[in-house]
Amino acid sequence: MELSDTSAAITLISGLVILTGVIGVIVPILPGLLLTWSGVLLWALLSDGSGSARLLVAVLATLIAGIGMVVKFVWPGKKLKDTGVPGSAVIVGGVLGLIGFFVVPFVGLVLGFILGVWLMELRRLGPDRAWPSTRSAIGAVGLSLLVELASALLIAVLWLFGLAFA
Repeated sequence: MELSDTSAAITLISGLVILTGVIGVIVPILPGLLLTWSGVLLWALLSDGSGSARLLVAVLATLIAGIGMVVKFVWPGKKLKDTGVPGSAVIVGGVLGLIGFFVVPFVGLVLGFILGVWLMELRRLGPDRAWPSTRSAIGAVGLSLLVELASALLIAVLWLFGLAFA
């Protein structure tokens, strides 16, 4: 790759943004799905080559990102509602998770979330039923993470196909 080859540079930068986005899904400090989608848009709009194929990849990536964002919130939210875990418990868990992230990097996020939800459910339900309710909340958050990861990976694979065929 020559330094004057802007299309190759844009492709490389786009690939790094997409990779950062996929990692950002797992490390929730970064907006993973948004970064993955942005990398594809950067590549589709600024690279040289077949415009219609790049546009198709960008449109499909936008659809996948949009559907992923909606499903990421609706499906786990419905699961939480069905199991009876209140949104306030998840919010307190999220706040303690963020605090925990800075106190004990990476591990503190998970520990803080679990502790926050468990404490709220302990107060609401008592010691016997707090842990099953907390497990339901953990499962819903895990489902949300899996939906977002699947969407980001699907966008990344779509981009790779776009690289090969555009």
